[in-house]
Amino acid sequence: MNYYSLNRKSPNVDFKTAVIKGIAPDRGLYFPERITPLDPDFFKNISDTSNVDIAFESIKQFVEGEIPDHKLYEIVEDTLCFNFPLVKLNDDIFSLELYHGPTMAFKDVGARFMARCLGYFNKEGNNVTVLVATSGDTGGAVASGFYKVPGVNVVILYPKGKVSELQEKQLTTFGENIQALEVNGSFDDCQEMVKSAFLDADFNKALSLTSANSINVARWLPQLFYYVFAFKQMGATQKISYSVPSGNFGNICAGMVAQKIGLPVQHFIAANNSNDVVTRYLSTQNYAPKQAIPTISNAMDVGAPSNFIRVQELHNNSFSQLENNLKSYSFSDEDTIDAIKELFTDFNYISDPHGAIGFLGCKNYLKEFKGGKTIFLETAHPLKFLEVIEDALKIKLELPNDVQTLIKKEKNAVEINDYEEFKAYMLRG
Repeated sequence: MNYYSLNRKSPNVDFKTAVIKGIAPDRGLYFPERITPLDPDFFKNISDTSNVDIAFESIKQFVEGEIPDHKLYEIVEDTLCFNFPLVKLNDDIFSLELYHGPTMAFKDVGARFMARCLGYFNKEGNNVTVLVATSGDTGGAVASGFYKVPGVNVVILYPKGKVSELQEKQLTTFGENIQALEVNGSFDDCQEMVKSAFLDADFNKALSLTSANSINVARWLPQLFYYVFAFKQMGATQKISYSVPSGNFGNICAGMVAQKIGLPVQHFIAANNSNDVVTRYLSTQNYAPKQAIPTISNAMDVGAPSNFIRVQELHNNSFSQLENNLKSYSFSDEDTIDAIKELFTDFNYISDPHGAIGFLGCKNYLKEFKGGKTIFLETAHPLKFLEVIEDALKIKLELPNDVQTLIKKEKNAVEINDYEEFKAYMLRG
């Protein structure tokens, strides 16, 4: 499998190069040259197939020629070391819980898969520096996934004061090969620094760089597993609509790849917070990124979603095709708090703010399109947003021992203000 740059000004590359480079020389995101549907019997018989076998068959074509099948199977098996339970709220709405991994967030799958792929490609032990910008959960997942991987150093950039306490501790307390940079700015500022570093000759002369954001194909593509796992748990009998809390749009974009390989899907629902660039685009056809607005669903505080260009490519850059497949709704913090209360009162279900927005996406969709089944992706454990949840529900959540231990650890981060300070830190003698 080869990959091309969506800016179309760089040579095509294989999977290994796309993973190691992260972003193309022309600053474009890599995209697979082809997406081949699986045999229809794969989905017809999926109820009798293990999650590891499902994931292996789903991802195999995208890795073709670069990792032997037996090794890829081991990577997938090691990645999927936890469950993805589907919880029924009522006949129309289900929650797919993606927070049962080591850092209690959906990004554990992509981070673990990428870390293992990079570890395989880095057999010679050459030093690689992984740069990652995080709006909350990516940093912790990447830190956990890459911790003590030989020959790999990880530098995480996160916006100061815009992640929860638990999220911050998850990305600032590992030490060893994990470094955290606290940026005076937004997630978009962090993401721009990472992208600029890849095009900076000084960086490329001194360091071998790659990215662990969802711009990297090895972080992005494994997220398609969630949608196929949900289809299996629903009995593999009908099309489903998936409501995805959306910030940088890597997760929902991976779901659309699952659709391309044959997964039956009714609609995708992009559930936005106040950072509603895609919701506005679908109603106006005017794509207008803006400065990110801080919210209580901070992982979605993205004003310029990088992966939306991949979403458009999957729909042949046709607005009408996209409009027929993707619905989008935007919700305020007040809406989010009300949804957290409703889920607890009506269903005895505790959701984090992102999942609550996914739930609202299902409700709005069902008002507009009567009938059908909807699944919202519960992307992070409520404990990661302890203050918000406890304040909204007037309850006290019990912290597991490992979480109590983590919160007591000392934060270790370097504060930076701009790209020049970032560059000076990275290239220090």
